[in-house]
Amino acid sequence: MTTCARSSGSSGCGRGGSYARVCTTDYAPRGIRRWARSQHDHHMGFVNTADGAEIYYKDWGSGRPVVLAHGWPLNSDSWEAQQLFLAANGYRAIAHDRRGHGRSTQTWDGNEMDTYADDLAAVIDALDLRDITLVGFSTGGGEVARYVGRHGTSRVAQVVLVSAVPPFMLLTPDNPGGVPVEVFDGIRAGSLADRSQQYQDLADGPFFGNNRPGADVSQGIRDAFWRQGLQAGHRNAYECIAAFSATDFRPDLDAIDVPTLVIHGDDDQVVPFAVGGQASAARIKNARLSVYAGAPHGITDTHKEQLSLDLLDFLKEHDA
Repeated sequence: MTTCARSSGSSGCGRGGSYARVCTTDYAPRGIRRWARSQHDHHMGFVNTADGAEIYYKDWGSGRPVVLAHGWPLNSDSWEAQQLFLAANGYRAIAHDRRGHGRSTQTWDGNEMDTYADDLAAVIDALDLRDITLVGFSTGGGEVARYVGRHGTSRVAQVVLVSAVPPFMLLTPDNPGGVPVEVFDGIRAGSLADRSQQYQDLADGPFFGNNRPGADVSQGIRDAFWRQGLQAGHRNAYECIAAFSATDFRPDLDAIDVPTLVIHGDDDQVVPFAVGGQASAARIKNARLSVYAGAPHGITDTHKEQLSLDLLDFLKEHDA
């Protein structure tokens, strides 16, 4: 395992310029035009699963595929900054709404990791994607890991885990560093009592680190979290709490045999760094760990420039 630590304020990441320049000057004119032209081939749609659920996906750009799995209680809109950036830089960026979330079917059953992983496989198979970089944020990291555990890596070239829940969040006798079940019981209780307020409290506080001194997370970012949360079905979001907290992904991580990048903030108040990224990187063979110093859980928004550039660098390693 190798470790790369970066400060939270270095959006340029030592690559000769800021994210804004990369997007609007260095890459964007040609990249955005290429992305726009590709839309006659790839837009959005639904994939039908074996049990009849419809899984919504957004399919932007052309090139080698990058598949992005979102966190709880969000949907594919949470990836839009990275999806637009990667599509503008020569990749086919695909993000789906997990069943019960966003625009996908709100099924009564199937709100657990095995089914989530099989739904992801259904999307990958329906679009006949190969040589994929699989990227999972938070709960989506569990979905990606379980996909590998159940379906292997024959279609997968790289894996990226971002603020992800593996290896195993729950405190148990054989996982003494985990989080006590009472914490997750509290999340369940809050969901039943007033989930709208719960989502506002998460967005205003620990998810984006807005409860830290000097934090300045925009109202728009916080409102987007709340909006996406309420798009999820009540039962689906409730049952997903057990899926992300009580699923043991350790055997799934052991099955990962492709280059893997683990990205995690060391001030993550939702999936603590030691429980998540640090433990996953230590377990996955030859994984690389990138630590965002002082960063919270929701780095897809708070550190979107740094994350987008790090993803692009990792993608290019495979393409070289």
